[in-house]
Amino acid sequence: MTSRRRVVVTGIGAVSPVGLTAESTWQALISGVSGAGQITAFDPTGFKTTIAAEATDFDAEAYFERKDARRMDRCTQFALVAANEAMEHSGLVIDPEGALAARAGAVIGVGFGGMSTFIDEVRVLDDRGPGRVSPIGIPKIIANMAAGTVSIEHNLMGPVSCAVTACSASANAIGDAAEIIRRGAADVMVAGGAEAAITDFAVASFAQARALTSRNDEPQRASRPFDLDRDGFLMGEGGAALVLEEREAAFARGAEILAEVTGYGMSADAYHITLPQPGGMGAARAMTAALADAAITGAELDYINAHGTSTDANDATETAAVKIALGEAAHQVPVSSTKSM
Repeated sequence: MTSRRRVVVTGIGAVSPVGLTAESTWQALISGVSGAGQITAFDPTGFKTTIAAEATDFDAEAYFERKDARRMDRCTQFALVAANEAMEHSGLVIDPEGALAARAGAVIGVGFGGMSTFIDEVRVLDDRGPGRVSPIGIPKIIANMAAGTVSIEHNLMGPVSCAVTACSASANAIGDAAEIIRRGAADVMVAGGAEAAITDFAVASFAQARALTSRNDEPQRASRPFDLDRDGFLMGEGGAALVLEEREAAFARGAEILAEVTGYGMSADAYHITLPQPGGMGAARAMTAALADAAITGAELDYINAHGTSTDANDATETAAVKIALGEAAHQVPVSSTKSM
């Protein structure tokens, strides 16, 4: 049997509430810096939740010409900035006339896509009429525009798609991109995700669903996954990207290998539109599949970065899922969630 192609990580990029690069984000995370604060994207007066984790230092015009920035929703801006950093980190420059262009692609996950543009344009339609709606409103809104823009910027002419699977979109994007390389359909993939949905509608809707924290007076202590006093999640924004490459090709060009994607699993509860199925079996199936795909046991894991939403329903279910998937090893493997930051 022919051994399957191996997939490695050669570049990382990020823009987040705690840093505008992957390195600054990492340093903030290991220093325990929180990006939470009072909402500035809109006036939250009267809202149940008035706090979020905004990338307040992000200025699109520091990265793009003004006319180009105006043609992209904030979600796409985040994705492109992260992808640009990841590509620079990898050392890859793809010639549009070269053979690699057709063997390179992108999968960028989003939950909503251009939500702020959508809300703004609907308000323009209501207040000023159809003749004032932007002609590029739809291109700014659609979920796959982040992946498409990354493709255009870096001459990625192979598989380009978008994972739209809510909170798991970025993880699915990385797994899907790795599978594309594994099966031989591409040699390079930019994979990751972005979101920019701190809007009045989203915050109000999540709050009405009783999913958001109401610890408004303690924003930096509000998101506390697995803590006894957790009371809901905190909305954030940003983007992150990885450059994935076929292992032998990466070695051949002398790339620095940062990590390897060894296993991937997907599952569903088939239970409820928002709540996880009690008991954790649905999430455990994804973990078990990933371990089997990587041909390792739970005891070989060094760390689990949990979904960790800081809600009662998720944290209890996810804890149970880890115990099902890892068995006795669950008591030895460290677990935390970057959502706390």
